[in-house]
Amino acid sequence: MLLTAIIIYILITIAIGAWSSKLVKNSTDFVLAGRQLPLVLSASALFATWFGSETIFGASSEYLDHGLLGVIEDPFGGALCLILFGVFYLRPMYRMNVLTIGDVYKKIFGKRVEFFASIFMIPPYFGYVAAQLVALSLIFTSISDISISSGIVLSAAIVVFYTFLGGMWAISITDFIQTTLIVVGLIWVAVLVSQKAGGVMPILENAPEGSFDFFPEPKPTAWINYLGAWAILGLGSIPSQDIYQRVMSAKSEKVAIRSTYLAGGFYVTIGLLPLFIALAAKHLYPEIYLENKQLLLPEMVLRHTGMHVQILFFGALISAIMSTTSSGLLAPSAIISENLIRPYFGSKLKDKHFLWILRVNVVTVAIVATLMAQWKTNIYELVAGASILMLVSLFVPLTAGLYWRKASEMGALMSIVFGMISFLALSVYDLPFYPHMPALIISAIFMVLGSYVFPNKKITHAYISKNRASQG
Repeated sequence: MLLTAIIIYILITIAIGAWSSKLVKNSTDFVLAGRQLPLVLSASALFATWFGSETIFGASSEYLDHGLLGVIEDPFGGALCLILFGVFYLRPMYRMNVLTIGDVYKKIFGKRVEFFASIFMIPPYFGYVAAQLVALSLIFTSISDISISSGIVLSAAIVVFYTFLGGMWAISITDFIQTTLIVVGLIWVAVLVSQKAGGVMPILENAPEGSFDFFPEPKPTAWINYLGAWAILGLGSIPSQDIYQRVMSAKSEKVAIRSTYLAGGFYVTIGLLPLFIALAAKHLYPEIYLENKQLLLPEMVLRHTGMHVQILFFGALISAIMSTTSSGLLAPSAIISENLIRPYFGSKLKDKHFLWILRVNVVTVAIVATLMAQWKTNIYELVAGASILMLVSLFVPLTAGLYWRKASEMGALMSIVFGMISFLALSVYDLPFYPHMPALIISAIFMVLGSYVFPNKKITHAYISKNRASQG
């Protein structure tokens, strides 16, 4: 019964993707939904950015091991990213009216930085998509006899077909549906486990010591790692195409800003529900907890809830992860098409050709991510690794380019390259602190050094002067 319902659910989602393909006329429709999304669709799309595998599986298992300090990255860092994006980054980038965040780097620094930023931006998405494929596979293994390896391949095939058809339109429409269902499903399950435990307080009172500590010990290394956890998603996902394409799909700047605030607030509140449910599941069903922490929530729902709850929970969860995966496939595909292929072949190809190039890229990214998913199956680590790579190489140039008048092309290039090299070098050593924190500082140092030693011929970026004039 459950498997049949899930199959029907997936077919309906694919059907939405097929219907959405009618709205896709060009590459802008495919990547940014034609910049026509109203507030409801825009906010739900942003909320669904990470709300899937990492929040349900990864964060809940990390919380059981390390308490709130173990999940600063997500959901708290994820919510911080959305708020910061709306406050500091959205306005200048929305007014550029470009298709990808690679185009933003081009507007600020020129073609060379666009190329390097795009090259450095693409690899992290392989790990990000791999995490979603692992999550979908875990669900399939929970409700059927399929192996994790086969489940990963099946998951990739389903999501590729769905993304291939509808692009950002399909993502946005299903995001609204899955957001509604996952919120209802999580609240339903949270109420159910509370009733079985005799209320909320017995669950909280039986939590392991330190489960609710929000600040680290008063030690320098502890605080460095604490701030580093906030920075992984909070700062690392700001220079990502995934966030950019969801924000820039809004029909106006005002709608986009409101969407980031709504999604950020909603994300941090709803994101705490899986943590509470996991804590309750550990208290009520310790035998499940000992088997596989990443499977704790789905196993609890399967063993101790009725069929109607199972259908709602798994249907909404699959929809959420499919949407996140679809967006993760679309982001690098857009970067490859618009920032690596179009600059060299744009005069020879029409937009309909680039639409097909986008779709072929989706398939290619999925193949690489599938291979990576077979190699590593820890969801939390896969997602964190993706954001860290963008943090140490791309965050500083983007921020400096938007707000520092002396930021230069060479400064941006040096920041990107040396930030990544330093992180890879430091990762080899067993350090008492996260290597991405000193790497981020090194990236900033080379941004300043390169900008002063190799300044731009023009004193300011033209678009910054224009925006400041329009604002004041």
